[in-house]
Amino acid sequence: MEKATGVGGVFLRSDRPEALRAWYAEHLGIDVLPYGGATFRAEPGDVTVWFVAPRDDPYFGEPQQPVMVNYRVRDLEAMLAQLRAAGAPVEERVGDSEHGRFGWVTDPDGNRIELWQPPPGRYPDG
Repeated sequence: MEKATGVGGVFLRSDRPEALRAWYAEHLGIDVLPYGGATFRAEPGDVTVWFVAPRDDPYFGEPQQPVMVNYRVRDLEAMLAQLRAAGAPVEERVGDSEHGRFGWVTDPDGNRIELWQPPPGRYPDG
């Protein structure tokens, strides 16, 4: 049987795509290419988590949000401070677990975004 071998992309819809791309470039440092997207190069040992949650799972934020994107970061505290300084709506809570540290911010379209700092030595750059 054939199977999926990984995630090939994440695609967002927006009523204001140019503004949303600019927000991600400015606040998360995503290098948006001329076609409007970006690529992330996988490092040896990188992992991508795929998970299906119950529709009413509060972890996603608003119930109408069907998907939450998780971005790997090197320094969660520095990223959250940068976002706060720029006026982005950052949740005060930081989650710590054996899987790393987690923080959350909401983009201008109302999408809750998860920021993940992997534990030291577990994944590249983590």
